Amino acid sequence: MPLGIRIFLVYFLFVGLAGWFVLSTVMDEIRPGVRQSTEETLVDTANLLAEILRDEVKAGRLQQSRLPQVLQAYGQRQPRAQIWGVEKTQVNHRIYVTDAEGKVLLDSTGAAVGQDYSRWNDVLLTLRGEYGARSTKEDPSDPDSSVMYVAAPIMDGAQIIGVVSVAKPNRTLQPYIERSEQRLAWLGGGLIVLGLLIGALLSWWLSAALRKLTRYAQAVSAGQRAELPSVGGGELAQLAEAIEHMRTELEGKAYVERYVHTLTHELKSPLAAIRGAAELLDSEMPTAQRQRFVANIDQESARMQQLIERLLHLAQVEQRQGLEEQVDVPLRALIEALLQAQMARVEAGGLQIENLIDPALSVCGEAFLLRQAVANLLDNALDFTPPGGLIRFSAKACGAQVELCLFNQGEPIPGYALARLCERFYSLPRPNNGRKSTGLGLNFVEEVMLLHGGALHIGNAPGGVEVRLRLAHFVGD
Repeated sequence: MPLGIRIFLVYFLFVGLAGWFVLSTVMDEIRPGVRQSTEETLVDTANLLAEILRDEVKAGRLQQSRLPQVLQAYGQRQPRAQIWGVEKTQVNHRIYVTDAEGKVLLDSTGAAVGQDYSRWNDVLLTLRGEYGARSTKEDPSDPDSSVMYVAAPIMDGAQIIGVVSVAKPNRTLQPYIERSEQRLAWLGGGLIVLGLLIGALLSWWLSAALRKLTRYAQAVSAGQRAELPSVGGGELAQLAEAIEHMRTELEGKAYVERYVHTLTHELKSPLAAIRGAAELLDSEMPTAQRQRFVANIDQESARMQQLIERLLHLAQVEQRQGLEEQVDVPLRALIEALLQAQMARVEAGGLQIENLIDPALSVCGEAFLLRQAVANLLDNALDFTPPGGLIRFSAKACGAQVELCLFNQGEPIPGYALARLCERFYSLPRPNNGRKSTGLGLNFVEEVMLLHGGALHIGNAPGGVEVRLRLAHFVGD
């Protein structure tokens, strides 16, 4: 399972469980919270009524007062109040008064006057001097029919002469509870979803940064050129820098070991030839033979120098991670300059040269490297083209790229050698002398193409060999 998905699943589990726990806890607290708030209001109301009713109860004229008509009128009122989006169209308080024995003296509903309420907790506890309250179901089979009763003592000095109870059905609170629960559910659900989206974005960002570093490490392991990806700041940036530093250290060590081994191997043959010729020169021999051995020493020395120079050039290119400059390089002018430098070999071989490149066609790249790469190709073409043969340069635009073609007449490349031409130190014998080159030229060209984001292709063509280079097209301002 990808790391990003695992991070998201862990985050999802944590946020989901935490959100569900908090939301369910708050939801469970809404109903008792609303009822506790309502009970506190009922306590205030009951105590206010106890003070208002004290004189009437003490004088025993409660039934003859205006209070029964006031309570009846109160029960018929229609407030039409908008409370938190819920319309209140009727009053819901029930008020009844009992004497010191618990007998009902006054009932706002008129149904319980004369009944004995001394056993109900609101009246019983209040007459004992305690806090009196109760919750009773009007319909035992209906859990939503409960009514909350809160009582307050009617005092004559220190003596309790009666009890006033204020009741409110819990069903009248239900619209506010449901509305609060609904809003909380939407808000809580929205916060959970938002949290999960943030978690998904965080997981995507982390996994994307790790994928960049993984691709970079894989490219480096495969020996490809790769730029250190940008992964932001913090620990990921430190990890990227550490990987880059490790890559540089490891590549540098391996690179030096490989080149020392390669150079030692390739220098064995010319050194042996020079040493053998030097030993023979130490003895008496004809002048012609001596000159031949001296020429061999000179030739092998030149070969060693060429090998070292090309290895150094190749090493410089392989160690680079990018171009030092990207400028407009006119192709026709580049080819003409290279041909002019090789004009002595062209004339000596009686070769036919065709430069069919449009003067307006340019590529984007580092001029010095491109000149060296094409010079290596031209050098190969001159080596393998027979006297009087044709060398032709052409180029064409292919969308955002330019394809440069170099054709030379000559024998086709053997099938077994086609796949190995760009291998380091692999070379075919030259037709004119049977000797091999350093085998580094085409490898150098391939590295230059990779550095430019281009490609090198070598293949046989009717009548000879064709080399194609693909490079980025230069687009001027």
